[in-house]
Amino acid sequence: MAVQEARQGGGADSGGPAGGHRGGCTCGDCPHGARAGHRRAVAEFLLKRDEFAAGHGLPAAVAHSASASRQWVSEELAQSAELVAERGRAEGDAWLIRLWWRTSCAVGALAVLLLLAQALTAIGAGWTSARTAGLLAALVMAGALTAASWFHRARGGALAPVIGEDNRLSTSRAVAGAWVLFVAYAVLLLAGRLAAASGHEERDALIAGLELARGAGVVTVLAVVCGIAVLVRRIVGMRVLGQRLQKARADRPRAADLLTDDSGRGSFADLQYVVISGVALLFAAVRLARRPDQLPDLPWGLAVVVLISAATYVAGKYAEGGRPVILSVVRSREAGALDAPIRTGDDIEIRGAGFVPPGAQGADRLSRMVVRIGAVHVHVPLVPVTGGFSNPTDAVLTVPVPVDVEPGRLDVQVVTAAGVETNRYAIDVTE
Repeated sequence: MAVQEARQGGGADSGGPAGGHRGGCTCGDCPHGARAGHRRAVAEFLLKRDEFAAGHGLPAAVAHSASASRQWVSEELAQSAELVAERGRAEGDAWLIRLWWRTSCAVGALAVLLLLAQALTAIGAGWTSARTAGLLAALVMAGALTAASWFHRARGGALAPVIGEDNRLSTSRAVAGAWVLFVAYAVLLLAGRLAAASGHEERDALIAGLELARGAGVVTVLAVVCGIAVLVRRIVGMRVLGQRLQKARADRPRAADLLTDDSGRGSFADLQYVVISGVALLFAAVRLARRPDQLPDLPWGLAVVVLISAATYVAGKYAEGGRPVILSVVRSREAGALDAPIRTGDDIEIRGAGFVPPGAQGADRLSRMVVRIGAVHVHVPLVPVTGGFSNPTDAVLTVPVPVDVEPGRLDVQVVTAAGVETNRYAIDVTE
């Protein structure tokens, strides 16, 4: 009741719901100024969190009760964090819509760079039909990618196929997409040269350049990386459905997603896969430039290195994640308080691992965590400190035992922000 009274008083000061911004707002904050609106909402949330952490801003109606003030602060921060998340999603959608034009410009810039490189290398050596075929192949690829960007402009343009279901760039899809584009360019190059060839011997040589014996290494690598892109999607999907992997959706994709895990930390499996594949792709491009009359003959030694890197990447996908687990539940005791059994109204400390999914460190995700005590669902309160939150954390949660809990032996279970449930842990609640 104290919390409701304080909230009614606070709503009068803030102007109530009529003064806030909703998803259909068309003012300068959102969606026309999605980035500015998001930054403003983040700044307001951080200021409010730090004020609450310093003990300021509490209404008099709840200041006398530690539990009531904690609940009021948690709900205020949860509502503010939800506004930040809403603005973040709006900014992410606007960023994706703008991305198609940027990807089209990048494709055009690559075609221009190829033209400059061809012109510079032609000095002294002369212009050849292979250079013309290379430029025509680049123009065809650029046109196809630009058309794809237009049709998928709401999902990131040409990057739409490599954006995963969690709204992050997929490392496996990006590597496979790079190899597909390179092989397609090589085939178009050979097709252009074949169309311009006048003699039978030259045409026969170009057709022989497409034989498997010439490009076995490239074909093998292409088949493996494409298969891994499909396999990894299946692995991740099955692990998420089996509650062995927690996935939180990102606001928008970032280039760093190719080298990091969902929490933003560098991932060795992803990093080595991108680096080794990029080096092998660069080597194959040089081979194609030196011998444009056949598929690039990637040496088997380098191809095996790529295959080992791909196997390491798949093994990393199998090893990452894990189901959250409760290890123990104890009664939370303040300094100077007497030891006692768990009673209704007491705080309990749940110790374990994996309570906060990777990428779900934001307050809007933390506020969705729930602890099931018997048949009662208890929302985990947000306890702010300067620069973050002391509750909840990945290893420790503190929640009150509500009065609606019936005394006796009850099961405790944590439901994370990703919707994954932990194991059940039995506790005894006395009267």
